[in-house]
Amino acid sequence: MTGAALCAVLAVIVASWLVRDVRAAGFGQLWRYWAGYREALPHAFPATSAMDVVLLVVYVVASVAALRSSVASTALVATGVITLAVRLPGLWGIGRRRMESVFSDDLRSRALICAFVALAAAVALLITAGAGRRPPADSYERLPTRPGPGASVTAFLMLGAAGAVLIAWEIRQMVRYPELYPEWYVNGDPVPYGVIDPPPGWGTVALALLCLFAGVSALFHAVHARPFGLVAAALLLPGGVLGVARIVHYDLLDGFGSLPTETQLTLLSWIFEAFAALVVLMALAPRGLADVPAPYGPGQGPGYGPPGFGPSGYDTAPYPGQQQPPAPGYGYPQGGGFGPPPPPSQPPPGW
Repeated sequence: MTGAALCAVLAVIVASWLVRDVRAAGFGQLWRYWAGYREALPHAFPATSAMDVVLLVVYVVASVAALRSSVASTALVATGVITLAVRLPGLWGIGRRRMESVFSDDLRSRALICAFVALAAAVALLITAGAGRRPPADSYERLPTRPGPGASVTAFLMLGAAGAVLIAWEIRQMVRYPELYPEWYVNGDPVPYGVIDPPPGWGTVALALLCLFAGVSALFHAVHARPFGLVAAALLLPGGVLGVARIVHYDLLDGFGSLPTETQLTLLSWIFEAFAALVVLMALAPRGLADVPAPYGPGQGPGYGPPGFGPSGYDTAPYPGQQQPPAPGYGYPQGGGFGPPPPPSQPPPGW
């Protein structure tokens, strides 16, 4: 309940800023501004970006998961981590000179208060998730899941490649426009961005690291791989989708062969980001294999996995009047109950 309430607070904060932008700039112009159209002329400078729409969805989904599932601690951790990453720069960026020239004092004061509240809620989410971790109370309690083999490999390849692409473009930009640094990462004065959002370079690097972390976690079938992978793919999706929208809007593929090589790579990167995000979302959205502790591996053990895979998970003791069939050979009988039964009371012949 606590985790759901904290996610709801974060969702309300983001939703209020989105409503402000829609009312101040108009939905059509706001969408065009987010998409990077040159003809976008909003009535007021937006305080948000397309990333905030995704964060709103993440907060709502995490809140519902915390209410409906007893194993949502990993989702709360992923939500808290990404909130810390994107809201922390606001503590020093909201008071920068460029923000003073674009946004009013009242708006910046509200943004700073929201940044403090969001960071406090993110820390509380991490504490709540850590305090809520415990072993399952009984065999009927729902367990966290790990991604299956196919989903793990898919997420590793897609997220790993997407993270590498983002880092490669950051390195390329650093070489080509060295005058933008370090402001590109710490306060973003040379470029416009929303008052509640991180500087562009900070946001890109944070997303790249999140993609790489989630991809490696998926490869090793970690319990936290699904929520981190889904959050990473969701945050990767807007950049790819808006990039594809620019391609379609300006018909950039019509003269693709005549474009400079760097422009061609940019267009391909946008298309790949959208494709990778959708593939990862489809791969990790279904529940994976149950996280059953030893002696069973992930997805194995009583009551989990596909039919006929592992022990049945039900006690095979006979009903009254029934005779228990003898186990083959000596040693522990096969199947039945939770954990191995005691050894036979009589030793084998010849002992």
